[in-house]
Amino acid sequence: MSLNRQGHIRLTSHPGVGGASRFPLTWGAPTAQERGPVVATVNSGVDRNAIGAHGGAYSVYRALAISSGAMNPLVRPDLTDTSPVVEIGPHDQWLNAEKIVSLDPWGHRVAQDFGGLIAEGVDIRPTIAITKARLNLPEITEAINAGRLKIDGDIVHESHDVAVTKAAIDPVWYLPGIAERFDVEETQLRRTLFEQTGGMYPELVTRPDLKVFLPPIGGITLYIFGDPAFIGRGDKRLTCRVHDECNGSDVFGSDICTCRPYLTHGIEECVQEAQNGGSGLIVYNRKEGRALGEVTKFLVYNARKRQPGGDQAATYFERTECVAGVQDARFQQLMPDIIHWLGIRKIDRFVSMSNMKYDALAHGGIEIGERVPIPDYLVPDDASVEMEAKKAAGYYTPEGAPSAEELSKVVGRGLDKF
Repeated sequence: MSLNRQGHIRLTSHPGVGGASRFPLTWGAPTAQERGPVVATVNSGVDRNAIGAHGGAYSVYRALAISSGAMNPLVRPDLTDTSPVVEIGPHDQWLNAEKIVSLDPWGHRVAQDFGGLIAEGVDIRPTIAITKARLNLPEITEAINAGRLKIDGDIVHESHDVAVTKAAIDPVWYLPGIAERFDVEETQLRRTLFEQTGGMYPELVTRPDLKVFLPPIGGITLYIFGDPAFIGRGDKRLTCRVHDECNGSDVFGSDICTCRPYLTHGIEECVQEAQNGGSGLIVYNRKEGRALGEVTKFLVYNARKRQPGGDQAATYFERTECVAGVQDARFQQLMPDIIHWLGIRKIDRFVSMSNMKYDALAHGGIEIGERVPIPDYLVPDDASVEMEAKKAAGYYTPEGAPSAEELSKVVGRGLDKF
């Protein structure tokens, strides 16, 4: 059920309920106006043309704030002075409905592209924000002291802070494109999403006319080093790391994996590229524990370390599958979308030896030059099991990437469907 503008309850659990929005969406259209605005706020009435709610997983916290009386459910954001600090796009990839299916490429420009509609009262909200900041990491200081990085006053400051442009991206799924990317029928995808969220979004199965879904998951953060205008330019070199979240290592320094060392190594490589006249890019995906979550991740830690003989590379992924039912739920098919959003066609130095990531980018039409492994001295002692297991399973192969078909035989999850 939901409330209409008059406060009356209307059912959403039956097909055909709800009229057509004033703003039909044409994914891949050449302009934002022709594509149409994504309207997903629950108080938008018949203007609403998307399933789900803004803010992804944080929409539940908003519900708590509203239910406790701390927040007015009708409050509208004041977007004054919130526009991006740098221009991103539009790029040719935005106009291809198959290239970008998991985010709204126009999502940072709503105040610019739909200012008139917003002034009229249509509740259109950004799904991307772009700002500037500085990073301060002890590993950067170590690199400066070791002579690997230099203080230039522009990218690396006297305080050892590193200047970055960063963007936050909330997921916006174009369901026909998502289904095609995973080689499933759209109706099957919708039904499974409906069932596996406990029926949270009935419009997935009752409103086939609504093609866009804002899922309750985490998004992506980008960190750009150097001039953002250089990103995607063929005459400027690009170093990039695509990093999947690991809170225990990235934030708290746990030594059971190589996640933070590889992340900070990637940052150092990006800074070097920017100082050499190119640009650097860190893509940080919210996919904790191979998108299985921290509870599952910690259960697997216990199962691995308690097995006879202790933690072993040979059973590293087996224990994950025993606990979670799958070895890895990240499924990198959607990962290239953010690269396309930035207009990138070539990554000169890819700071990753993950074959899943490499194959996803290659199948997405992104050219990759050099692949940069993590130096041995950065691998913690307790992470050696992880490294050997990844090499054995084809996740990480310094000698080169196998084909997607070879990789799918190793991990048995149909990874040829990128």
